[in-house]
Amino acid sequence: MTSGMRRLLLKKPAPQDRALRPTILPPNGFGVARNFAAEYDRRRMRTLIAASLGYLVGSFPTADIVTRYAARRNGEESVDLRAAGTGNPGSLNAAKLLGWKWGAIILAGDMMKGALASLAGRAVAGDNGTYAAGSGAVIGHCAPVWSGFRGGKGVATSAGTSLVCFPAYMPVDISLAAATLALSRGQAGTATYVASAVFVTAALYWWLRRNGSLWGPKPTIGLPAYALSTSAIITYRFVTAQMAPASPPQTAALQTIPLKAKRPLSRNPLP
Repeated sequence: MTSGMRRLLLKKPAPQDRALRPTILPPNGFGVARNFAAEYDRRRMRTLIAASLGYLVGSFPTADIVTRYAARRNGEESVDLRAAGTGNPGSLNAAKLLGWKWGAIILAGDMMKGALASLAGRAVAGDNGTYAAGSGAVIGHCAPVWSGFRGGKGVATSAGTSLVCFPAYMPVDISLAAATLALSRGQAGTATYVASAVFVTAALYWWLRRNGSLWGPKPTIGLPAYALSTSAIITYRFVTAQMAPASPPQTAALQTIPLKAKRPLSRNPLP
């Protein structure tokens, strides 16, 4: 081997040649992969915490507390909304039994807990946490563990979560629900089915187009997942309510005030 060939073989590659050399992983590639996996696990855990927190907030028994307070204020016995009226522990049933003032208070409370749950999820896990907590809040309202999974229909709580999760769609949602309710002559189930289908379609479109949502979170995959999960649980509640056996209308008085026992007739003959 000549000296020229030896110098050529021992020559160090230029910096640009080293940059073009193919590599599979950087020197710390395995460390980067481990850090990415750990960060993914942390994000997933935070999202699960946000969903659990949303469920706890959504399961807060707003209607039960308000009805007890209203009965105590009026000096009457409490009304069990699950046994009186339509049997739904919601604002509409409470308004029919207790008055529109108390129904409006329950409506505002259900919407507020949905919004607060979504905000809490955003603080815990960011954008995906907002959607996870919103879904958890609606599920918690419809199936609260404290009441034997017998909750409301979730419409008001879903509206509260939409104020935080999908605010750009709220005007369309309200207008569509009102128009469908009017055209269907007060059939709340029909209005809910139509509004839910359009809601899921709009959420999917927003995510694919990456459209902004005012003050809401970024449209990640969590947006259509949130819309689909909340619409599914609300539709399920309406379907089960329609399939339930019909019962005669009952008033609050029949449910709360026991009837006096009738005095038995005497068997002794009249003197």
